[in-house]
Amino acid sequence: MLSYFIVTICSFISNLLGALWRTVSATAGSAVQEPPALAFMEELNPRQQAAKQLKQSFLQALLANDAQEVLRILHTSKLDIDTVLEVEDPGMVLASYKQGYWLPGYKLENSWAMGIHVCMMYGAVETALVLLQEGAAVNRMPNGKTPLHVACDVSNSDCVMLLLAHGAKISSLSLSGHTALHYCITRESVDCAKQLILKGADVNMPSNNNDEDTPLHTAARFAVPELVALYLAHGASVDAVNSFQETPLMTAAFWAFDSKEQIYSENHHLVCRLLLDHKADPNLQEEDNKTALHKAAWNCDHVLMQMLLEAGADTRAMDINGCAPLQYLLKVTDVRPMAIPELCYQLLLNHHAARVYPPQFHKVLQSCHEYPRVLEIMVNCYERLKPTRKWRAAIPDDCYKRHKDFYDSLFSVCTNTPRSLLHLTRCAIRASLGGFCHSRVPQLLLPPRLKKYLLLTPEGLLY
Repeated sequence: MLSYFIVTICSFISNLLGALWRTVSATAGSAVQEPPALAFMEELNPRQQAAKQLKQSFLQALLANDAQEVLRILHTSKLDIDTVLEVEDPGMVLASYKQGYWLPGYKLENSWAMGIHVCMMYGAVETALVLLQEGAAVNRMPNGKTPLHVACDVSNSDCVMLLLAHGAKISSLSLSGHTALHYCITRESVDCAKQLILKGADVNMPSNNNDEDTPLHTAARFAVPELVALYLAHGASVDAVNSFQETPLMTAAFWAFDSKEQIYSENHHLVCRLLLDHKADPNLQEEDNKTALHKAAWNCDHVLMQMLLEAGADTRAMDINGCAPLQYLLKVTDVRPMAIPELCYQLLLNHHAARVYPPQFHKVLQSCHEYPRVLEIMVNCYERLKPTRKWRAAIPDDCYKRHKDFYDSLFSVCTNTPRSLLHLTRCAIRASLGGFCHSRVPQLLLPPRLKKYLLLTPEGLLY
């Protein structure tokens, strides 16, 4: 709290001085020269200039992986081997900050690092070996990361091996609270993770921050099946929870859909398959009582929904607001253009999802009016539905015209009279099977077309 207060005060003073200087500059005009005090601060005496030039030469040798030049500089000068350099780091590979820290913009393009960090960043193994043999510190973190964190972040297994052989601590936490395993987030970093585990890294150690994710959570979020399999094989808890009570399965289910690109991730699906094969519980609830099925329904992800339902996911589980997965599906049907929503509804209803309360069916029309196949599935799970005045108002005129044949059939069958005997028979069979429609209907000695009819496969019209 004290450090945050100090940073805030410094920021305020800096902004105030900046405003005063801009005011003075504007008054004096464009011909005003740089203030003598600032010019003096920027001037360096010969000794300082020589030290700056030496650091620059050292950095250039590191970047070029010139081990001989690095060794020459260390042996012919008084340069500290652990001197801190300012390095271009737009990708934030060298830097790690605590959550909530205020970061001035100029710090985001550069980071502070020692020579060994630079070698890790650029995979300069030969130069790194020279530094370590000359006594470079292996566990310091001038900008929040140790060299081992950096090596894992860039997925360089040779550098990881070298650091571990020279005493790198496998459980050191970066400033943001992550271990080296948490920085293994790509397929290329699998070998790094293997070496860390062989040296005793704890696959169940949570991050020391607001999330408290285990390495398995991280691998699930970034969808690296090889890492997930590795962690599970070495004793990772498949149902470990973070600070939000989310399991790795929930994490993978949520991140399986890229809302920006509007695509579904096969790797996330594979991660979920691995977790379920290792007996992950699909019905655990996070802090808002959502399950993995809620998250899959929110993404309108029929592949993942089927996977979860086959593993025993409860279609009637309710979140903290009393919403079941079907309600989540209704909320997003019209904003998931790459989805196949009718499959999602069909899956839920065939696994005994609770139906929408009939007087509220106009809300289904509001959400799904552009998807006649969804409406057909929803209507066919009732013996009968009585329309209200809100039904027609929920359907835009242009949409009604585009799907006129379907909507005409909808309003013709949804009256106060019973529907066809065939439909009533379907409802009776489904009611007798209860929550086992999905598994028992395929076993019935019926033609394939009738099985599809019983499972609510849409046909285009209601009758």
